[in-house]
Amino acid sequence: MNEHERDMKERSKSIFEPIKDTPNYYGPYGVWRGVGLEIKEIDKKPLIGIANTWNEFHPGHKHLRILAEGVKWGILESGGIPFEFNTIAPCDGIAQGNEGMRYILLQREIIADSIEAMMEAQRLDALVTLSSCDKINPAVLMAAARLNIPTICVPGGPGHMEIEFKAGFQGLDHHFYDAREDVFSCHTCVTHGACAFMGTANSVQCLTEALGMTLPNAATAPGVSQMKYIIAKQSGRQIIQLLKDGITPSQIMTREAFENAIMVDMAIGGSTNVVLHLLAIAHEMGIELELDLFNKFSKMIPTIVGVQPNGVHSVSELYGAGGIPAVMKRIEEFLHLDCLTVSGKTWKRLLKRVKFREQEIIRPLSNPYFPEGGTVILKGNLAPEGAVIKESAIKDKDMLTFTGNARAFNSQYEAMQALAANKIKSGEIVIIRYEGPKGAPGMPENHSFTELLYARRDITKVAMLTDGRFSGASMGPCIGHVCPEAYVGGPIAIVEDGDRITIDIPNRRLDIDLTEAEIKERLANWKPIEHEVKSKVLSRYKKLVTSAAKGAVLKY
Repeated sequence: MNEHERDMKERSKSIFEPIKDTPNYYGPYGVWRGVGLEIKEIDKKPLIGIANTWNEFHPGHKHLRILAEGVKWGILESGGIPFEFNTIAPCDGIAQGNEGMRYILLQREIIADSIEAMMEAQRLDALVTLSSCDKINPAVLMAAARLNIPTICVPGGPGHMEIEFKAGFQGLDHHFYDAREDVFSCHTCVTHGACAFMGTANSVQCLTEALGMTLPNAATAPGVSQMKYIIAKQSGRQIIQLLKDGITPSQIMTREAFENAIMVDMAIGGSTNVVLHLLAIAHEMGIELELDLFNKFSKMIPTIVGVQPNGVHSVSELYGAGGIPAVMKRIEEFLHLDCLTVSGKTWKRLLKRVKFREQEIIRPLSNPYFPEGGTVILKGNLAPEGAVIKESAIKDKDMLTFTGNARAFNSQYEAMQALAANKIKSGEIVIIRYEGPKGAPGMPENHSFTELLYARRDITKVAMLTDGRFSGASMGPCIGHVCPEAYVGGPIAIVEDGDRITIDIPNRRLDIDLTEAEIKERLANWKPIEHEVKSKVLSRYKKLVTSAAKGAVLKY
């Protein structure tokens, strides 16, 4: 074994070094011979972990077993030994509006823990991850940051939509959104891959690529495409090259790379959950991202990608238009182009060959879908630590600045009951609290309420704010992640029905018409509401989780 190969096996050779002069020396060899490996392979070839989040619950992940085979081919071709293992991967769609949603965000930490523990326990030399959906994508990046060994991410890509039109429909010129009145049904999960819009799943896949942790176009290549399998094989080959070159996530996910990701987030109009996840991934890298960066870049970078809910296109169409490299080419003047990627090349080099294939899906800066970036942070006496809103998804631009009377509820369920009973009126601002990381616990999405509200054509000019989260598909003036959350005594806890609240998105403000003294007086007489928690994992999460303004990471 030459010196170069020993470096590639720096971690895995430690399995044998402590015991090579003991009677147990052949123990690990015996285990691996039991799965069909030969001693000469184990001694010479690097051992590569494939963290596959495949399961049969949802289309976002069901195809990952096939992609893992492609990764293995690439690893084997390049002289490595692949070891595939699995971890959990929940679906937000199944958990929407029920008790299951309280268990979704906490699984981000469980997934990261499980990958870290498996890789460290088995002393594997490098890592390839496969993931598609909401909490799973940031979780694999958090694990990569903790391990800081050569790692490459293979996103599962988007799925396709299927449209059924009403009888007598005469056709359309371009997209089905142009004829919504004639649409009988629309399904976003008709093929394997993440839901076809710019929700959290596709947003984080796109930002994983912008961070430099995937090969070019890996994020938007459709999950069922030939190219997706080719990218999986190429990623298997490239992980061996990363191992040879000693390139690790700390050389790729730098502060400048995170700034690139935020700028791309602005351009694509990504999910509000991106804020939570980028903060958490950066935390694992030892990088503190300030929430104000989102406001800084939202003023610089307009929303130029018209993928639903910001526009009428799907993520697969974004791939056809050039994908994330084409988006980055549009905003090239603002980016840190010297940032390294897992391709071994910098963005400056990668973007030289990028061409635009479609001017409407990825618009030029001079003709954006929205003049500012998709996601902004609001602060004020109702959200001293910040709140998050996707301004690009507000179709009624009169609602960018809005004042209304509060209607306060202590859970999403209460708000949904009130909506069903016609107790929510036009012009009101709905408050849904005790849905934060500690208060729920678990910081569930409030997407079910927003969907019901959106369907009510008789209720107009209604805004909503919560210390919980939203789905990336949410539209309208929906403000989430209000911090501090109600459970820990944030001002949202003392809002009463009829209080006047002002949302001022252009000036990044969220205020209640109360003086500081009035807020303190109400808080002095306040006690938190305790939601019943029987689950051991939820109880543990409630004790350890930090503020959403810090990424809702766990304290240790």
